[in-house]
Amino acid sequence: MLFVIDGGTGLRKAIRESCGDVALVHRCHVHKRRNVLEHLPEDMRPRVKKAIDEAYGLADADLAKRRLEQIAAGLHRTHPGAAASLREGLDETLALQRLGVSGALYRTLRSTNAIENLNGLIGHFVHNVRRWRDGQMLVRWIAAGLDEARRSFRRVRGYTDIPKLIQALDRRTLDTKKEVA
Repeated sequence: MLFVIDGGTGLRKAIRESCGDVALVHRCHVHKRRNVLEHLPEDMRPRVKKAIDEAYGLADADLAKRRLEQIAAGLHRTHPGAAASLREGLDETLALQRLGVSGALYRTLRSTNAIENLNGLIGHFVHNVRRWRDGQMLVRWIAAGLDEARRSFRRVRGYTDIPKLIQALDRRTLDTKKEVA
């Protein structure tokens, strides 16, 4: 199973507890970059953003990791918070590259934008309700919001590569089971 998350520790813990070793976590590039840039002065942000984006744009996970570690090393002395933020969860930000995901499917899955867009649509749908009578009412409104949002869904960009992703995940699961045995 592949989970694309923003890096929240609660999410990571819940995934680990419920799915164990079969779960593969990919950390959102957009959230990672945003977190790193928040530690930097405004004038440095465009240059560092470009360097991070170029590293994440590489198909080779090992090369991408070396580039990202070089960026962190360059920031370490003057901006240790930015360097630490970049290093935290670094391997998880490269999970898709390690699986060999590329092209349109990579661009779709590398961030949490798809689910955040859905959450925003549901939030917009239920925005005008001022008094929730009970939990069942909330569930019904969310279901109605999902049904409404469904009408604007598009195919996942790169969906034709999903079978390759499934094969890569299956291989990873087999390798993980062999390591445990």
